[in-house]
Amino acid sequence: MQLVEKFVSINGEGAHAGELAAFLRFKGCNLRCSYCDTRWANEADVPYDEASPQSLADWAAAQGVCNVTLTGGEPLLQQELVALVALLLQQNLRVEIETNGSVPLHALASLPQRPVFTMDYKLPSSGMEPNMCLDNMALLQQHDTVKFVIGSEQDLRRAEEIVRRYDLCRKCHVYFSPVFGAIEPAAIVSYMEQHRLSRVRLQLQLHKFIWHPDKRGV
Repeated sequence: MQLVEKFVSINGEGAHAGELAAFLRFKGCNLRCSYCDTRWANEADVPYDEASPQSLADWAAAQGVCNVTLTGGEPLLQQELVALVALLLQQNLRVEIETNGSVPLHALASLPQRPVFTMDYKLPSSGMEPNMCLDNMALLQQHDTVKFVIGSEQDLRRAEEIVRRYDLCRKCHVYFSPVFGAIEPAAIVSYMEQHRLSRVRLQLQLHKFIWHPDKRGV
C-alpha cells in the first residue's frame, strides 16, 4: 500500500469531527477536483512508503485512540484496502473511510463487520460530477455520511436536488461544507433556512481554523 502520511490528530469533518483519530493517508486519486486541498498527495512523484496492511494495522492499534480515518487521495484505489479494514476492525477500532464518491463501495459494504463511509458527492464547481457512482447511494447506512462541498449557488441547488432524490437525510448523515474561501458559510445557512433543509448540517473543516489551511499532518 502506498502511504504518504500517518499521524494522530482530530477528525476535521464528518460525524466524529473533533475526536482524535489515527490517520492513514494514501497516495493517488482518480479525480482532479478544482478545489482539492490535498493535490500534493495525488502527484505521480510524491514521496511515499510501501506498507503492508498488517504493519499499518499494528501502527494504528498502537496509537491508543479508537478512531482510524483512511483518506487520500482516494483510499479505495489501494488494492489491499479490504484486507487492511478487516485487520483494523479485528482490533475493535472504528474505521472511517473518506471517499470521493466515484469508486464502488460494494466490496467494503459487504464485509460482515462494516467500516463507516464519509462519501463526497461532487457538485458542479468541482468539475467532477459526471464521475459519481450513484449505485453507492443504495449502500449507505445510518452511521455513514454524504458530504457536499459547496462553492456556489448552483452547487447548493444541485445538492438539495440530490438530497431529496435519494432521501439521504433518512438514510445517513448529510453535511454541507463550504469550499474554503469560495463561499461564505452564512450563505449556505441562508439557503438551508429558505429551503427548510432541517436535517442537513452545516460543517466547517475544523483543522483549517485551528491550523494554517495548507498545513500537513493535522
